Amino acid sequence: MKLSNFDFDLPQELLAEYPSEHRDEARLMVLNREKQTIEHKLFKDLINYFDEGDVMMLNNTKVFPARMYGNKEKTGARIEVFLLRELNAENRLWDVLVDPARKIRIGNKLFFGEDDSLVAEVIDNTTSRGRTLRFLFDGSYEEFRKKLILLGETPLPKYIKREVEPEDESRYQTIFAKHEGAVAAPTAGLHFSKHLMKRLEIKGVDFAEMTLHVGLGTFNPVEVEDLSKHKMDSEQIIIPQNSVDIVNNAIDQKRKVCAIGTTVMRTVESSVSASKRLNPYNGWTNKFIFPPYDFSIANCMVTNFHTPKSTLLMMVSAFAGHDFIMEAYEEAVKEKYKFYSYGDAMLII
Repeated sequence: MKLSNFDFDLPQELLAEYPSEHRDEARLMVLNREKQTIEHKLFKDLINYFDEGDVMMLNNTKVFPARMYGNKEKTGARIEVFLLRELNAENRLWDVLVDPARKIRIGNKLFFGEDDSLVAEVIDNTTSRGRTLRFLFDGSYEEFRKKLILLGETPLPKYIKREVEPEDESRYQTIFAKHEGAVAAPTAGLHFSKHLMKRLEIKGVDFAEMTLHVGLGTFNPVEVEDLSKHKMDSEQIIIPQNSVDIVNNAIDQKRKVCAIGTTVMRTVESSVSASKRLNPYNGWTNKFIFPPYDFSIANCMVTNFHTPKSTLLMMVSAFAGHDFIMEAYEEAVKEKYKFYSYGDAMLII
């Protein structure tokens, strides 16, 4: 499989700038891998494909307001700073991306807030747009984090050209988000409403929570035709023992084990035993899944509609079969399904 195998024409009007008014009323395309059939449903119809004892694996990461705007000392130039990851809590060190990067050099200071109440100093270059910042702040660590949240805004994907709205803070967060650390939402989970979760619970579906803190690396374009040469950025994952027990029990009982999103699929495939069972894990993964690939844990998945040539489309293609997924995407374009973060969803069984 080469990069060009994952290209398709995606009309601009199919990029979802807003989510469905009700989370669970997005459209749902259902792909049956065995029968090679495609059905058109609503997301809330998902419940009809699951029975008591089936398991849904959820990513409970929480998006933090990672996009900030500061002013450069002396010139006052407006600089966008995108917080990627905290390197050292005690010294307030962060990995960030800056834009425009050409103006930001080691030693520069950036001022944030109308009263310049937060200052950061550039102490290193990491990549062409990447910098290491040391934040200068007198208060406690808790006060510092509150300040970041106050000054930051929800980091909507770049393709959404409209201004960020106050509602985006809740729109761009799953209802099961718990552990702060992602710079983007695990978007398949955005379709779940409290009402649908309650109905699934009553039906006897079990939930196994785990964490993958989504980084921007997930969205890095693949720039090599030979996929084996593409390198994924590392992202932090946590798989707790109680979730491992729920998942392995379901595998033993031959139940449906459904990965809600590509982030969950990457998480579980990063910690598999020789007997194809899930292991607990707390660390990092840079796993890149593309066809052909033998999946060990999940036997069904929920996912959004992804960008041409993206690593996410490659993973889904490995799971559903390349020809079948490209046929489904052709149908999605024809039927005007919405793509990307706020778009419609797909269930692959």
